[in-house]
Amino acid sequence: MTKLYLVRHGETVDNVRQILQGQMQGQLNDTGIRQAEAVRDEMADVSLDAVVASDLQRSIDTAAIIAQPHGLQVVTTPLLRERDWGDFTGTFIPDLKGKVWPDNVESLDAMCDRARRFMRFVVETYPDKQVLAVGHGIINKAIQAVFYHLKMHEVQKMNNGEVRVLEFE
Repeated sequence: MTKLYLVRHGETVDNVRQILQGQMQGQLNDTGIRQAEAVRDEMADVSLDAVVASDLQRSIDTAAIIAQPHGLQVVTTPLLRERDWGDFTGTFIPDLKGKVWPDNVESLDAMCDRARRFMRFVVETYPDKQVLAVGHGIINKAIQAVFYHLKMHEVQKMNNGEVRVLEFE
């Protein structure tokens, strides 16, 4: 059985500013660093075999903090990237109300397909291992939706620095 500890990256400067980051790199703020340190401390006694992160900086930085006591290198993958918001990327979120979505926003079906590929990657690369993966709010929702056979809106949003556990038989 592969056990996946799914984590949302720590809070970023743009989370606070209500900027739709999507696939921008992002920078942890002081709260985000503290959130990552709290997960590190919470997970310090868990025997992890691997730490995987989105290839976006906010996830890499969160994962690096969590990986410290385990002496593990962070493996990155674009499969864990946040949703591509296309032309909406970098927009002040309240300004999006009532806007028509551009065609270049990644669809929920595409997100769920990416989630399936990520889960297959974890199970095939780390069979019978314990893996901690740091992703983002929406891709983490997609992973859970696929895992639990739910629609994405049925999955509760993860807070920054939150951990959820998925076990693959």
